[in-house]
Amino acid sequence: MHQWGGGLCRGMGGSWGVRRQFWVLLELFSCSFTDSYIQYATCEAIFPHQKWHKRCMKRLSERRRGKNTPNRTTKPHYQTALPNLQSRSSCKPQLRSIAPPTTHLPSAIPHKMWPMSYEVPEVENLSLADVYREIMMRAPEHDFDPSLERMQKVMDYLGQPAQSFKVIHVTGTNGKGSTARMAEAICRAYGLRTGLYTSPHVEKVTERICVDGQPISDERFIDMWLQVKDFVEMVDCESLEQGGPCMSFFEVLTTMAIWTFADSPVDVAIVEVGMGGRLDATNVLDGDASIIGPVDMDHMQWLGDTIEQIAGEKAGIMKPTSTVIIGPQPHEQIPALLEDYAREVGVQAFVRDGVEAEVSSRAAAVGGQRVTLRTPQGVYEHIPVSMFGEHQAHNALAALCAAEVVIPVAGQLDANVVTQALSAVKVPGRIEVIRRSPTIIIDGGHNENAVNALRAALEENFSFTDLVGVVSMMKDKEVETVLGIMEPILSKVVVTQNSWTNRVMPVDELEKIAVSVFGEDRVLRADTMPDAIQTAVDEVDANDELGIGLGHGVVIFGSFVTAGDARILLKERHNAELKNTKEDRAAGVDTDFSHDDEQD
Repeated sequence: MHQWGGGLCRGMGGSWGVRRQFWVLLELFSCSFTDSYIQYATCEAIFPHQKWHKRCMKRLSERRRGKNTPNRTTKPHYQTALPNLQSRSSCKPQLRSIAPPTTHLPSAIPHKMWPMSYEVPEVENLSLADVYREIMMRAPEHDFDPSLERMQKVMDYLGQPAQSFKVIHVTGTNGKGSTARMAEAICRAYGLRTGLYTSPHVEKVTERICVDGQPISDERFIDMWLQVKDFVEMVDCESLEQGGPCMSFFEVLTTMAIWTFADSPVDVAIVEVGMGGRLDATNVLDGDASIIGPVDMDHMQWLGDTIEQIAGEKAGIMKPTSTVIIGPQPHEQIPALLEDYAREVGVQAFVRDGVEAEVSSRAAAVGGQRVTLRTPQGVYEHIPVSMFGEHQAHNALAALCAAEVVIPVAGQLDANVVTQALSAVKVPGRIEVIRRSPTIIIDGGHNENAVNALRAALEENFSFTDLVGVVSMMKDKEVETVLGIMEPILSKVVVTQNSWTNRVMPVDELEKIAVSVFGEDRVLRADTMPDAIQTAVDEVDANDELGIGLGHGVVIFGSFVTAGDARILLKERHNAELKNTKEDRAAGVDTDFSHDDEQD
């Protein structure tokens, strides 16, 4: 049987990942190929449809339980030959048969896991909220069991899908999301099909998984979950039997992202680490380029109490296959530590900000800045970066160095293409100007390094004479330190509470800390985010004698949840009713604009 399977795999073409899936099927079920039971098309027709093995496994399970095959109302995908593949052979697809296993159920797969639905059902009325709620029932991102064992198992069951694309892997305490988005933009501008995986999301969970620069649709998110769900549950059962936990929320989303990228398929995936690096779910990937941004104190309860321990955790994404890009470091001992680790791992090469690469010059510009960047491949002069702050110039440098590794171009990249890419990158919730008159800025900064960068960018790029802060932070963060950094540039601060009630610092506690930093006269309180924003706007409007908002602004910060809440509240939405004529609106004509609302 294995000899037959090997011959089939060699002859069927397609990606190694698809062939691996077939081997997983053979190994799990040790099928004999005799009596007629399961029909499938020739290899040319089957294997481009990577869902085939799931359908096979479902029907095998049904046979094991003595059930008849359910009647199908639609023609199965695996009985449909692809037109572009039929030209390869003059033979029409032939149907063969596979007998189900009898006594070869591996002990590693618990009996209670059967039956398993490997055919993605056509579920009516299944919404994104339903799926998100189901996944959210798992261990959250801030409370998990650090281990790669579960991720490695689910990748094995899926046939190692990550081996079908190149990877840019990004870690660091701050700047991961911005760097990842800029690297993705450069790769996409060069014509590569890209996958992007970031966290956390600001408004909607689908933001985390992007293909070709666009978040996947609600429907595809649901479909990807249904495709990996049973494999996830297999890992859950094995882990529980061994006394371990189920896969966490972040592990499941990471699995879905990798599967989505392989299914698309993408040429390169740009993946942001969730937390740390060494034991992060994303570290089942082997980065062709591994970016380590600024390393600072954060998430100490999981990563360690010292900066050296945290740096060691983040250095864990280095692989022998990697070119390592080391960003600027706020602690002088970190560069040498990372370099030593890179040599120990035996990486392909390493590029250090300030040595092999540098930001040669930068100047503030409308909507961002213009920078000159030197990389190992050349110099890129006067490149516009559509984001504020010196830290974003260094993030752009790291992204460019990583793009040079994965883009199949000898030497320096085309500066015009790089310009086109970086000038269009926008990162939600990172020093994002969301309103004017007065200017309202949102930022997810929640630790010392991030808030220092926020303050520096505000001082460099804006001329506020009256700036009111709106703040809500998680109770496990250095709240007093963050408020102390922002105090010199804020006239007043409004304390409030974001929507993550389980983790957020209660407004009573936050108010006490704010009073100790700002003084009682400069602290205002609002128990809800809408009231807090309105209070801040009213405050700056009251001081705006000209009534045009010049020099007056509001900055909302403290958490990505805070930024997301504010973004949802402040986002300008298109009024579909305006598509109707004035006469129809006056007459009260009820036009269905539901489709337009969904797109908006």
